[in-house]
Amino acid sequence: MRFMMFMYPGIQEEEWSPSAEDVAAMSRYNEELRKAGMLLSLDGLHPPGEGALVDFSDGKATVTDGPFAEAKEVVGGYWLIQARSKEEAVEWAKRCPQDNCRIEVRRVFELEDFPQDVQEAAGQS
Repeated sequence: MRFMMFMYPGIQEEEWSPSAEDVAAMSRYNEELRKAGMLLSLDGLHPPGEGALVDFSDGKATVTDGPFAEAKEVVGGYWLIQARSKEEAVEWAKRCPQDNCRIEVRRVFELEDFPQDVQEAAGQS
């Protein structure tokens, strides 16, 4: 099973740049994930002020450039991992060396999770 782990850092946008110590600790954690055969992908994200929000309504797309005043939490980065269970994915999330953040763990849909008609609509029967 694949799981996405989203990191929500407890920092303000002006504090977005990590310290060398934070990067070193996170690099060690990422290497542990890789050596355990768990890590499929990972990335840190630039702050929301550098992003854009695309809203869809009535068949139209509206673009709003960041920052977004209504955003209470923002994703600072993610890991995509392979785990045998949600419990195993959560255990890895608990090992993250950060102390001022939250990590959300969510299973990734696989095509096999959907009914046959959905798989066929995706061209994967």
